[in-house]
Formats: sequence, C-alpha cells, structure tokens
Amino acid sequence: MISTIATAALFMVALGAILAIILAIANKKLFVYEDPRIAEVDDMLPQAQCGACGTPGCRPFAEALVDGTKSPSACTVNTAEGNADIALYLGVGMGDHEKVVARLACAGGTHVAYTRAKYEGLKSCQAASAVSGGGKGCSWGCLGLADCADVCDFDAIYMNEHGLPIVIEDKCTACNDCIVVCPKDLFSLMPVSEKLYVACKSLDEGDTAEQECEVACTACEKCVVDAPAGLIEIKNNLAVIDYSKYTDFEVDRTPIERCPTGAIVWLDNKLGSTYASKGKEGSKAHRENTLPIG
Repeated sequence: MISTIATAALFMVALGAILAIILAIANKKLFVYEDPRIAEVDDMLPQAQCGACGTPGCRPFAEALVDGTKSPSACTVNTAEGNADIALYLGVGMGDHEKVVARLACAGGTHVAYTRAKYEGLKSCQAASAVSGGGKGCSWGCLGLADCADVCDFDAIYMNEHGLPIVIEDKCTACNDCIVVCPKDLFSLMPVSEKLYVACKSLDEGDTAEQECEVACTACEKCVVDAPAGLIEIKNNLAVIDYSKYTDFEVDRTPIERCPTGAIVWLDNKLGSTYASKGKEGSKAHRENTLPIG
C-alpha cells in the first residue's frame, strides 16, 4: 500500500516537473515583447474608447502611436496639451490632422416640415421609424426624438426648439455614434474645411418635396449652374457635392445664393452661424433652424 502511494506521489512530482519544463519552453518560444512605452502612452490618453482616431480604443491607438502609424493629433478627444505631451514623450511631431465633425443632412424642424401622422410610443427615433417611418411627411427627414443626443457621450449634440439635433463642432469628436444610431442615416462625418453642404436627403420630386418640407432640396439645378463646373450635380432629385473637386472653392458661396429653399448651405464655425440662401422665407427658417453650429 505504502509502495503504491509512493509510486503515485513520484509520478505526480515527475509529471509536474515535465509540465513545468514544457511551460517554461513554451513561455520562451511564445513570448512577445511589448514596448513599455505603450502602457505609458495609454495612461496619457483620455480613455474615451470612442474610436474617433480610427482604432477600436485607446490601447490600440497607443500601440499605433508607438509604432508610428498614427500621430498624436489623431486623438480628437484629448486636449492639445495632452497630445503635445505624448508627442514630446515619443519624440515625434504632433501631426497634421484636420478636425472632422458630424453633420446632419436635414433642416426640416417642426416649424417648416409637415407631420402626416402622430406617433405615440417609445420616445426613440429607432422605435418611431419602425412604425411606418415615424409619421413625418418627408420619409427621409429627422424624427426629432433625440437618439443622437442621448447616445453622444461628449454632450456635442442638443435638440433645438424645433426638434432638430444641433452639433456643437467644438465638442464633436467624430466618434461615429450618432451615425450608427440614426435610423434615417442623416449624419455623416466631414472635415470642417468642407463648408458647402446640402442639408437635405429627400429624393422626392421638386414640388412634392417642398409640399412636405419648406426647406427641402427641389432639384431646381440653380446651385449646379452657379457652382464651378462639376462641383454639384443632381442625383435622384437631390443636389450632390463632389468634394474631390472642392479644394479650389473653399471661399465661394455662390452656389447657395439662388437656392429657393435654403437647402444648400454654407457652414462656418468661426463665425458661429450657418449662411443659407438669400432666397424666399424658407431660407430664413433654415438659418434659425441651424444656429448655432459651434
């Protein structure tokens, strides 16, 4: 009996020794060196985990900074001083990263857009959209139930008195959350240098679109005629800007001047306002609808 126990004990000791040797060899073979600077840089980041930098979170962004595939300025949540500290620590430049912000392709607030059916239910754009599109006359328009404002962790979106979300550019980090949550796909991320913008997504034909919303694009083509060649075209009854041809026209507001509804606008965060058409009264309503942008 004693001999059996002793044998079993020796077997377990031998097995343990063999496993320990295997683990030691595996640890040596499979060891992956991690640059200690990654943890240091990660600690210097805001830990927002927003993905605005183009990586899944702050840790992957720290890894990208250390290996040189990203620059500190790509973090739009961190302070300028914080990014400067990271650049100094890594001995690299800040990088040239243009600010990107979320923009809403709708100006049809309650004062200019028509509601065909009253929605009663969960106060959510996604829920309303699931019930016959939400009841708004323009099936492409903002439903105004604030899903985008609720999901924004940076308080960069608020609802104005006409039930439209307003993006505060200085606070916007381009995290993409408002784009994901909007059931009408009305938000997009754009560089702030691209000031010419079509604040509408309606694909209805001209008169039909305007019957549902006073500030809808009517595909009248005046902006197409007034803009530099090739900059704007009409696609499916909607003016579309080709930003690849926009570079030389940053200060040209001509395309907005004859828009009869104010659907095409000029955004200028430095002036703290949105400049729309000088056309009919609808454009005035549009300007009120989009103040302030920053």
